[in-house]
Amino acid sequence: MPMDEEKREIRRDKGLAAVLLAAGVLMAGISLAMLIAREPQHMAQVTPGTPPLQGTPAPETSNKPAESKPGGTRPTTPAPEPAHPDPQAQREGVKPALPPAPAEKMAPPINPPAKEK
Repeated sequence: MPMDEEKREIRRDKGLAAVLLAAGVLMAGISLAMLIAREPQHMAQVTPGTPPLQGTPAPETSNKPAESKPGGTRPTTPAPEPAHPDPQAQREGVKPALPPAPAEKMAPPINPPAKEK
């Protein structure tokens, strides 16, 4: 009789698993159908011609950058150069940012206590 009980439990577990699997496939199918049926969504963007809010000053047109012209002249100011350390700092070398780490502490080995007889 215990075999009949085990078979019944296995059959019940398999049935429950089949129902859960079918429900998952059904939900995925419905979701996919809804995504396909719905028209594509577009991102909302601000239109370029919106008027400024009241009290906001209008942007000035004179703050535009200068137009680049092909064949123009190069700037006369010298280009910035990389920083060079002084010769004494080069001889001393780089100093460590942190002090050296302390030496590891040694402890006696852990020995299990001897079993009492």
